[in-house]
Amino acid sequence: MSARPIPLVRWLLAGVVLVLVFGLLLSKSINRDDQPTPAAAQVDDAAPAKTADDTSPDADPDQLPPLESLQRVDLDKAPARRSLDLQHWTTDEGARVYFMQAAELPMLDLQLMFAAGASRDGNLPGLALVTNGMLNEGVEGMDAGAIAANFEKLGAQYSNSSHRDMALASLRTLTANDKLQPALDLFARVVSEPAFPGDALDRLRNQLLASLQMRQQSPSALGSEAFWAALYPEHPYGSLPSGQPDSLALLKTETLETFHDEYYTAGNAVIALVGNVDRQQAERIASRIARALPQGPAAATVPEPDAVQARHEHVLFDSQQTHILLGQLGISRHDPDYAALYVGNQILGGSGFGSRLMEQIREKRGLSYSVNSSMVPMQADGPFQISMQTRSDQVTLALEVIDTTLEEFVRDGPTQAELVRSKRQIMGEFPLSTASNSAIVSQLSMIGFYDLPLNHMQIFLDQVEKLTVDEVRDAFQRHVDPDRRVIVTVGPEMVLEEVEALEGVEPAEELMTPAEMMEPAE
Repeated sequence: MSARPIPLVRWLLAGVVLVLVFGLLLSKSINRDDQPTPAAAQVDDAAPAKTADDTSPDADPDQLPPLESLQRVDLDKAPARRSLDLQHWTTDEGARVYFMQAAELPMLDLQLMFAAGASRDGNLPGLALVTNGMLNEGVEGMDAGAIAANFEKLGAQYSNSSHRDMALASLRTLTANDKLQPALDLFARVVSEPAFPGDALDRLRNQLLASLQMRQQSPSALGSEAFWAALYPEHPYGSLPSGQPDSLALLKTETLETFHDEYYTAGNAVIALVGNVDRQQAERIASRIARALPQGPAAATVPEPDAVQARHEHVLFDSQQTHILLGQLGISRHDPDYAALYVGNQILGGSGFGSRLMEQIREKRGLSYSVNSSMVPMQADGPFQISMQTRSDQVTLALEVIDTTLEEFVRDGPTQAELVRSKRQIMGEFPLSTASNSAIVSQLSMIGFYDLPLNHMQIFLDQVEKLTVDEVRDAFQRHVDPDRRVIVTVGPEMVLEEVEALEGVEPAEELMTPAEMMEPAE
């Protein structure tokens, strides 16, 4: 069958469409050529043309191109600091109160901090953590579900945590009277009158036992436990906060009640409040909490640990990678070298990319994805630690690089450029620590717990700004001693022989397996 011819009408329609299209394009071109130059685009021969470099002080930053406006940012100038009206007093019961009014939001953040951390466990590791974890498991007439439901009904949030130095309980609530008062009532009951029900204790104990079993499969957890034990062999900081099977088995309701009555007292408490309440309201709230708590004095401070000699501990773990932890005793929160050591640690390995250790370990040699250092000041001397993981056949090289980098840093200190960059970073990050009520209440709690000056944050920043290269170097020389360096490795047995071949490293007295680390202490 032959194709049908296209009708004449279709040819005529196609021609009309083409004529219309060309006519429209020609019309736009003529209009554009005849259109006068807009007034804003006309050039005034009497005035010089603006250039990209024109950044006169009278120019409006909002009218400048985006990249040009960035030239006005003074990177060497620290960001403006938020002015904080911090207040402090002590209740009749001995509780130390720290307060800041913040009326921007109709909320109150309240944090209770007690010297009731794992350093108070005594012969029962895990006691402090279990006591803190049981606070909201029940009060008279209410179980854990009812407590949670009542906080939720009020739009309030309760949280708690336990650490080596301290234990915390926190409340965030609306400040409308019909929400604030019942939330405070419930919070006070939870913290001061826990029932420690037996069924909840058994459930928490089983959870902790299961977590201890899981730790045997985590080389980082095993390394951390071994590091603290080696660094604090005869000190409360050396025990595992989550306890051991034998100590957890001994915990009874009466044990928790005794611990609570001794350490969750008004005299051992720091009460921090930040939110939409005035000073009189804050005083009433603090007194209300302090009266509800058991009455008693502040706990004694944690004793200072004895320095240990350089040694190596190796934990056997079947893997291709080996975890490395290296360090020694550091400083307490009251050490006058705190600012210098903090800044120096940031440069050494605490700031991630751009740090000395990251450059030497990752960028130049590819020994690890990451490496970091930390200086953890505590009530007593906390740890200074460097940690990383690498292939097991690279452990010796990694330790040599760490040792050389640390030795050079202690000997020479940072460069001026590194110091300037670190100061800029710290000053730039600091506003985040006061950007929210929850951040401020945490700062106040730490100030109170460690008995620091009320203007501690201001003092710290002033010290950072004035630091010199020599001051950072001298601080590290005073505190970092290779003769007191502890090395912990977690990996296959082949690592042990390589590490012990290093000069100055004492051989491990014995190999530990994950299972042996969980055996009851004699």
